Amino acid sequence: MVPALAVADALRADGAEVQFVGGDRAESVLVPEAGYEFHQLKVVSLPRRSPLGAARAVAIDAGAVLAAVRLLEELNPDAVFGGGGYVAGPVSLAAVLRRVPLVLGEIDSHLGLTNRLLAPSAARVCLAFPLAGRTGKRYLVTGRPVPALASDRDAARARFGLDADETCVLVFGGSQGARSINHAAIEAFKGSSFRVLHAAGERDLPELTAPGPHYDLRGYISQFPDALAAADLVVARSGGSVFELAAAGKPSVLIPYPHATADHQMTNARYVADAGAAVVIPDSELTAARLAQEVGRLLGDPVKLQAMSRAALSLARPRAAADIASEVLAAAAVHRRPAREPRHSRG
Repeated sequence: MVPALAVADALRADGAEVQFVGGDRAESVLVPEAGYEFHQLKVVSLPRRSPLGAARAVAIDAGAVLAAVRLLEELNPDAVFGGGGYVAGPVSLAAVLRRVPLVLGEIDSHLGLTNRLLAPSAARVCLAFPLAGRTGKRYLVTGRPVPALASDRDAARARFGLDADETCVLVFGGSQGARSINHAAIEAFKGSSFRVLHAAGERDLPELTAPGPHYDLRGYISQFPDALAAADLVVARSGGSVFELAAAGKPSVLIPYPHATADHQMTNARYVADAGAAVVIPDSELTAARLAQEVGRLLGDPVKLQAMSRAALSLARPRAAADIASEVLAAAAVHRRPAREPRHSRG
């Protein structure tokens, strides 16, 4: 939802009316909180290894497509932006069926199933990363939209009780957390001299214990841009959040989720590491000792950290949300353009 909301904010700043269609996951809470009207569909992912589950999912999602068609008939939008993933599938397909211009966004280094199926019908496919075979006028590399950054580092650090001269390591593993990172980080940093700000996810939080007063352990950090601004080094997975790290100029230790589709998190991590902005630890090699060693080595080399920060900024795409919004508005303008008067034949 973070990229979709960033695009929505850019569209609204340009004077567009924006409404969301989604499922019953985080979007049902985050979208209304952001001030947008939200229309909910019942939609489920397609199981890859259960024929019975797949049949059930197809039936549910077919109903979601019909509901989306009816919704588009009611709303009569000038364009639809599909943010990727199965939740975006029904309304994006409904846009194709209703001949409403469709712009797709892909936030990972792998074109997901929904976007692969819909790409031939899209006016534009906006990519976070250059992808092999995805070239030509239909595809545009925009980067991944990110939320507005915190501009006052001192205020951000004060929000988390950090002094100006304290070193801070930020640890997070995505909206659900990451069990391997959670346990390794707590063990690795239990006796550290630096401060740790750790967003563990609500799923794992009950089984975790902060190892000392230097360790701020939370399920979720609502002021995440402030957390990024406050941090000197980040330990994280390597999903789409790598663009937030780049925009904030943060050096990182990345531990890719090993079961991501097409191993795209490893591709993301290598993209950042090849630029000199990150160190990569495969999840299979993650131990508390290895994590402590890598973080200690980086924090002990300020020159290296500064170089990694500059490398991260070189990957940033600060105009991604605005560029995608421009594509959506351009598609909408074509849709609104009145049809030309037919020419009368001369006898």
